[in-house]
Amino acid sequence: MTAISDKADTAQAPVAVITGGGRGMGEAIARELHARGYRLALMSPSGSAEQLAAELNGLGLRGSAGNEQDLENLVNRTVEAYGRIDAVVNHTGHPPKGDLLSLSDEEWLAGHELMMLSVVRMARLVTPLMEAQGKGAWVNITTFAAYEPTLKFPISCAYRSAVGAYTKLYADRYADKNIRMNALLPGYIDSLDHKPETAETIPMRRIGSVIEIAKTAAFLLSDDAGYITGQNIRVDGGITRHV
Repeated sequence: MTAISDKADTAQAPVAVITGGGRGMGEAIARELHARGYRLALMSPSGSAEQLAAELNGLGLRGSAGNEQDLENLVNRTVEAYGRIDAVVNHTGHPPKGDLLSLSDEEWLAGHELMMLSVVRMARLVTPLMEAQGKGAWVNITTFAAYEPTLKFPISCAYRSAVGAYTKLYADRYADKNIRMNALLPGYIDSLDHKPETAETIPMRRIGSVIEIAKTAAFLLSDDAGYITGQNIRVDGGITRHV
């Protein structure tokens, strides 16, 4: 999707909502979409989304994707500010991690709220708006380990694979409404500090960049990806083995 001209009526510019939109991959996606002409509504638990939104002339809120009321507030405030929502990026932080059987019910439930129910709740809130508009696009940020689980991140692997299944179910349900949903599965990305030897485990022999994730997300939200829906797209330098 090409950037909207400075002379264009900004009221016609598409609107994107991004959770976890203040730092790391969320920030990079926000900056990329802003450069392409989107108006933004960002939310994060810290003040980073508010700060970035001020810089990008968008709406910034403090809240958690794992909190139902915070999601409702984000959607309501976005509609009040812009009148529409064209794109949603469901992006969250990391859930608790630990030995498989040492993780408590409370930790598993926190992961469920943060990663799985956040997507379900956003879909309930935003889908009617997209149906009325006749169009919409979603990107759910998960992980390369969703389908090749690792014991390093039990909760993340379990629930992010569930998001992948939900992505396909939603895509099938709303494809004829011109609403698309895809999942983006990052590998080792420079939003986190990785050990130098990690790169040697990746076929491309390097860590990925948040810019690469942002450009892929922007493509999936754009009309250039208009015939892509229900997919789990790995952006991982080739580290996953299954085909």
